[in-house]
Amino acid sequence: MSRKRTVVLISGRGSNMTALIAAAADPSYPAEIVGVISDRANAAGLGIAQSRGIATKVIQRADHPSKDAYDAAIDAALTGFGAEIVALAGYMRILGRGLVEKWQGRMVNIHPALLPAFKGLDTHARAIRAGVRIHGCSVHFVTPEMDDGPIIAQAAVPVMVGDNEDTLAARVLKAEHRLYPLALGLVAEGKASMEKGHTVLAHFADDAENASSVVMAPDPLREETDLEQLARITP
Repeated sequence: MSRKRTVVLISGRGSNMTALIAAAADPSYPAEIVGVISDRANAAGLGIAQSRGIATKVIQRADHPSKDAYDAAIDAALTGFGAEIVALAGYMRILGRGLVEKWQGRMVNIHPALLPAFKGLDTHARAIRAGVRIHGCSVHFVTPEMDDGPIIAQAAVPVMVGDNEDTLAARVLKAEHRLYPLALGLVAEGKASMEKGHTVLAHFADDAENASSVVMAPDPLREETDLEQLARITP
């Protein structure tokens, strides 16, 4: 099996990056993490990647005279790593249209909300203010518009009575760590692809159990909330 060479872009702690690295430690996983790029020299994720023997590179906006020059530096680094897939994992900069279009269909991102709801920042606080009972995360192909690319996979979690931004964020993060390796694997295997602005899922057998499942929050059918059931991953 030819594993897809994947480069992860981070800005901070790199917890989703770490989940991808852990998944790729299995030789049967269809992607390998060959490099990590950060826009911040002090990003904690850089040390984690280095400790696992993965090459890292810091590309800071302040070191480049223009946004175009910055994007060109990122593109050059991706090419240098021999990247076939780019995975944004807590990367807090918006990439330019030219760079995104060059990598379109090969660049993915994880967002802490059930898109198309709650695009942008502060998703958990906004979800609580909106009073939603189910929240979650999405992995999508990257397009020039922020958080607007076609969705590859999603995971849902309940919003519990008494949740605050931190408790909800922690619950969603656990789902993210399961969802991102699944979604990257689908892309690397060619089971998820972007065609004409949409995600095409291929080679899936019918899953009667998944098709009949219902996510409810609060769930009157159970005395105790089963988080594993509620955090079912699609597809």
